[in-house]
Formats: sequence, structure tokens, C-alpha cells
Amino acid sequence: MKYNSVFDIIGPVMIGPSSSHTAGAARIGKAARNLLGKEPEWAKIHLYESFAKTYKGHGTDFAIAGGLLGFETDDPRMNRALEIADERGLEIEFIEDSAGVDHPNTARLIIGDDNDKIELVGISIGGGKVEIIELNGFELRLSGNHPAILIMHNDRFGAIASVTKILAKHEINIGHMEVNRKDVGKEALMVIEVDQNVEDHVLEELEGADHIENISKIVS
Repeated sequence: MKYNSVFDIIGPVMIGPSSSHTAGAARIGKAARNLLGKEPEWAKIHLYESFAKTYKGHGTDFAIAGGLLGFETDDPRMNRALEIADERGLEIEFIEDSAGVDHPNTARLIIGDDNDKIELVGISIGGGKVEIIELNGFELRLSGNHPAILIMHNDRFGAIASVTKILAKHEINIGHMEVNRKDVGKEALMVIEVDQNVEDHVLEELEGADHIENISKIVS
């Protein structure tokens, strides 16, 4: 395995005992919050295998809660995140799920409020790094380590071209892009990792592009 820096080995600056179970879990929680676009009012957290067995001792529970509250991995409030979530009215339920998964550090987060809801699956792959592998039933590969935009759209000719044309106009470089659809001509999802955070005025322009239904973003 190739490491780009020592931080890939020892993990990020963080509150908690484990880069995989704490820092990674916090980043999964924060990715979910970003994709919802706001702080949720409730969350159901399914934990699998190693996460399910050790989440209390390794701080996975308060780390996910901290991510949902928008905390960074080194936020000094992190180990009080469950208490703070309760104070803010964020109801969190942790479920030890016995279903089979491909990675031992896997969590399925279902979060929302009275108006919106998202469901995602994230894995903590070590050193505080994560991957989001499913969103609302779509398979994807999202690192969470780079700015990204996720675009729900109709599977129609010209939808992808209209998006990439706008990004090019604003000199936004695409680092990774994938498209997934549930069926021909139905709902589809574009996942685009970019080299810089996308400003709100660019998102507004993208929302007006052909066949676009909804846009979410993850900031670095």
C-alpha cells in the first residue's frame, strides 16, 4: 500500500482513540450532514461488524453525532457530541445490524427532518479516510476528502454536457466523475469531485441546467 504522507499512517488530528472508529466515523457523519444540506432533526445509524461491536468503547457513537452536528475531527466538543445533540433536539438511534457487509467499518445513516431525508452508506478505510459507497440507493465512490457536487438529474441527452460546460466556464477542474442511473430514461446521479469548493452562484447556475432536479455539495 502506498502512503502519500505520514498522516495516512497515524491519522488526522482528532478527539478520540481511533482514526478508523472515531475520525473516520465523524467524517461519515459530516458528509451526511453536508449532503442533507442542514443539521438533521433525527438520525437512525446502522452499525455493522467492527463498528457494531466496539462503537461505544471506541467513540464511534459520539463521533458520528459530532459529524452530524458539523464538528471537525479535532473539535474539543467531540466527546460531548451526544449530549450536545440531545440539547439541540437531534434524536439519534444506534442500531447494531447483523447484515453482511464488505467492510468491517461500515455505517448506514438515515437522517432528515419533516421535509427532507437522505440515506447513505459510508466506510472508514483507515487513517481517518472514508468512502461514501451508496446514496439514496445509488452506488457511488466518494472519498469525502475533496470538494464534490452530487447532482440528481433525469437520464436525458445533454444533462452531463450542460453541467460540464458550466464548470468549465467557471474554470472548475474535475478530478473524478461518475454517473449512475436506476434505469434508462429514469432518475440518475452525477458525482463530481473537483479541485476547489464550488461557490453558491455556480450551484445556482447548475440548478438551472437542462434536466437537473437537485444538487448537493461537500466542501473540503
